Amino acid sequence: MIQKSAQKTKQRLRTVKAARQRSPKLHLQENPRPPVESVSLPPKRPVARPSVAGFLMATVRLAVLGVGLAAIAGTTISMVHSTAKTSKPRPEPTQKVIEAGVLVNPAKPVNPANPISQALQNGKELTAIEQRIKDLAAAQPDLMAGMLFVNLDTGAYVDVLGSKRFSAASMIKFPVLVAFFQDVDAGKIKLNEQLVMRPDLIATEAGVIQYQKPGTKFSALETADLMITISDNTATNMLIDRLGGAAALNQRFAAWGMTETAIRDWLPDLKGANTTSPKDLSSLMMMVSQGDLVSVRSRDRLLDIMNRTVTNTLLPQSLGEGAKISHKTGDIGTFVGDTGMIDLPNGQRYVATAIVKRPFNDPRAQELIRQSARIVYQAFDKPLPPLPPVPRPAASPSPTPTN
Repeated sequence: MIQKSAQKTKQRLRTVKAARQRSPKLHLQENPRPPVESVSLPPKRPVARPSVAGFLMATVRLAVLGVGLAAIAGTTISMVHSTAKTSKPRPEPTQKVIEAGVLVNPAKPVNPANPISQALQNGKELTAIEQRIKDLAAAQPDLMAGMLFVNLDTGAYVDVLGSKRFSAASMIKFPVLVAFFQDVDAGKIKLNEQLVMRPDLIATEAGVIQYQKPGTKFSALETADLMITISDNTATNMLIDRLGGAAALNQRFAAWGMTETAIRDWLPDLKGANTTSPKDLSSLMMMVSQGDLVSVRSRDRLLDIMNRTVTNTLLPQSLGEGAKISHKTGDIGTFVGDTGMIDLPNGQRYVATAIVKRPFNDPRAQELIRQSARIVYQAFDKPLPPLPPVPRPAASPSPTPTN
């Protein structure tokens, strides 16, 4: 199956290369920046689709099949613009979410044994680090930062408005990924199942499969991979649809104890209707790490996908040599954030989430995340104290010789 898919992808690649000479180039970025007044999501809108698949799409598909992902970050998409066509309106998730609102933000957590709550109750709060981050944020009062970092080995944590609700942007794709692998473990969906890119699920902004012909099929695993690694919005909508829709996913998020996390609109969600909190995302990452929600095999696949996230401008910039991160970013005009799990060179592991509300496209938000995350990394990147020596049992007396 993999060989056939690879041959099909290579054939598409040859077709695209032949068209590159006459095709304009579109550079990959998570959110092209429209002016504020142009950001709107009407129920029906034309979706422009080029007639030839993008070069980057071919590269990504080879990567998912194991051919390699190294060239994706610097690859450009070549496309031929075709006449815009009006797609069928997508089913609107908002009303269902409102009807299920009691499940989105219950008065009491659905999961009182939420591991992050226990960690914050039993761990050591690094108040000096928190104050340094608060001072950084206070110096720029038009920014609002929410951050939560928890060391899973020492119990030390940093909490700056960690429970506050923010727009999730593309970080909402992380809980969707967890739900996907839950259904894989339950046998409700197979990794090689073919998902159809319907016209009503096509999304603009981030991603490349929007430039494929409607009706194109992608394996479920490839769709999940694209949703995270290049933050593909169309892939996300395809998975939300396959997993039962927004209301069903919100019920699941609530059952995980994620009281501030909800899908209220399809991607790209430029208005920021989908929400979460640093506590919700760090808690979810902690549960995934501990194997509470998915099998060990699915956990390893999930973290491998998140380890290959292409956008590395936020939390990864805070890390020193030898550290590893699995993460997912989010970036819309008024919010930017990153959530992930970091393995330190000293053997420790911590979960991290940082979200900043900002004036439209203000780059100071990214810098605040980088500076704050660097302070925490330096605090955690210390060797664990040596274990006490194991006491040796007292030597037994020699037996008395007998005649």
